[in-house]
Amino acid sequence: MSEEIDLGARSVDADAPPSDDSPPPSGFAGLGLRSELLEALDALGYEEPTPIQRQTIPTLLTGADLLGQAATGTGKTAAFALPALQAIEPGAPMGGPSVLVLVPTRELAVQVSEAMVQYGKQLHARVVPVFGGQPIGRQLGALDRGAHVVVATPGRAIDHIGRGSLLLDSIRTVILDEADEMLDMGFTDDIESILESTPEDRQTVLFSATMPPRINAIAKRYQRDPVKIKIGKLEERESQKLIRQTVYFVRRADKPHALGRVLDIETPDAALVFCRTRLEVDQLTSTMNVRGYRAEALHGGMDQAQRDRVMGRLRDGTAELLVATDVAARGLDVDTLTHVVNYDVPSAAESYVHRIGRVGRAGREGTAITLADPRERRLLNNIERLTKQTIEVAKVPTVADLRARQVELTVAAVRESLSSPDLEDYNGVLHALAGEDSDRNIALAAIKLVHLARGAVLDEREIPDASDHRTERSKKFKDGKGKDAARDRAKGSGKRDAKHRKGERDRAGDPDTGFLYVSQGRKAGVRPGDLVGAIANESGLVGRDIGPIRISDHYSVVGVPKGEVDRVIAAMRGTTMRGKPVKVRPFNP
Repeated sequence: MSEEIDLGARSVDADAPPSDDSPPPSGFAGLGLRSELLEALDALGYEEPTPIQRQTIPTLLTGADLLGQAATGTGKTAAFALPALQAIEPGAPMGGPSVLVLVPTRELAVQVSEAMVQYGKQLHARVVPVFGGQPIGRQLGALDRGAHVVVATPGRAIDHIGRGSLLLDSIRTVILDEADEMLDMGFTDDIESILESTPEDRQTVLFSATMPPRINAIAKRYQRDPVKIKIGKLEERESQKLIRQTVYFVRRADKPHALGRVLDIETPDAALVFCRTRLEVDQLTSTMNVRGYRAEALHGGMDQAQRDRVMGRLRDGTAELLVATDVAARGLDVDTLTHVVNYDVPSAAESYVHRIGRVGRAGREGTAITLADPRERRLLNNIERLTKQTIEVAKVPTVADLRARQVELTVAAVRESLSSPDLEDYNGVLHALAGEDSDRNIALAAIKLVHLARGAVLDEREIPDASDHRTERSKKFKDGKGKDAARDRAKGSGKRDAKHRKGERDRAGDPDTGFLYVSQGRKAGVRPGDLVGAIANESGLVGRDIGPIRISDHYSVVGVPKGEVDRVIAAMRGTTMRGKPVKVRPFNP
């Protein structure tokens, strides 16, 4: 029987205050983590554990199984990664991995792997990500060299298990992250097969944003008396109501131009732009300075004197644009900030909340702008789920929009000047020009000088719009709650019930469904989960939008929303499945 933590019983609502008689230990040092992990956390700037980390880490360190319901952005990666790394012995010979983490997508596999490498740096932890769409030879070599931790998508894990390249005999801990997403993508059979292939005395950790019946069924079958932890989503901050949030979908190559265009329209008093890397910070700072902005860079490669100088320029108005990494901007508090820009969608939804919280303070309104690649829709969905807010999707302003805005700003500047009490001081200039041209042309020349002095730029480049409208079905899936959502998610399983099969037959005749020919079939070992996983990973579609699926001996046919056919085909170019290149084209049933 499972135990539930309630801070009095063993059920945890991590948003609840701790009991008076047993105050929580301060910082990560009180959670029982080894010194090497604490050093890594300190270097990363981690100060206080989040609620899920405070409750989960001590439980997992005891070796207990855990069933956690937690939204993305609550800090659950560190919550499961740190205890998993605890038992690694530096310098010990590496055999098969001791930790296996299963995730739904390759993006999440990379994200979790990078986090575990950072956390385990002092332990020299070797973490190997394996996922579809990457040459399998490279993964075979990495696994052959040994690993402490393998982070894998289910389909690719099954592939390596079948090849004998992923050995499970030494597995002590199996972690299922975003389990509901994996089931929705049709990986139920793969997950069960993997769990059945691992040692029975393993520790099994399962995290899911929702708890449909099939999640509980897996927990009941594969976990031993799991501790159940439920972490509420972060409370919606009052300050967020004062923040106008907008996202622009643009291709990565167009982002510098798009940022300049949007800022030219927004005209911020002071803006903070977040980038992922130091190199990106330096490059973007140079680009924005060329465009005419007074931009300053801030990242971990700068000493304290340089940092203080940059912050002084921002606070006194000498600089109007600060381009920074998350780590460098930690603890940054500037009263003059009016805009925050996410140059990329942050991978952790909680980071988005922290970033935009730098504006909208003390009753002041603020603006949060995000430049997103179309493939980052899933990350945006995570943010919307966490904040319980919808981010407005807007198109990048056109050249005509920019010109109209520049004229509007110049008109406002001239109107302000007309109300100035010292206009007579410039009467001599007007008399000196009298007779050289008409009063109208003299006024136009003066307005031109105002227009150019105000910083209006000549920008004739139209920036392509990269937004592709999500289907209504995707939106309903994202916002779905309760039993109906659980039942809908269950339809993604490889073990479809009769009702779902009927639904697929109905969709087969749906005029809004288009079909794709995929050049691999049953004889190549292809299963529904492989097809759903590959298409979802590459195109960003959710599992419920994919289907019906028909697998023949030498090819497969997959249904997707008709309006997404061309985009999915483009996204699947160069993709491999089961380690082999796959071709995708339209199919007419």
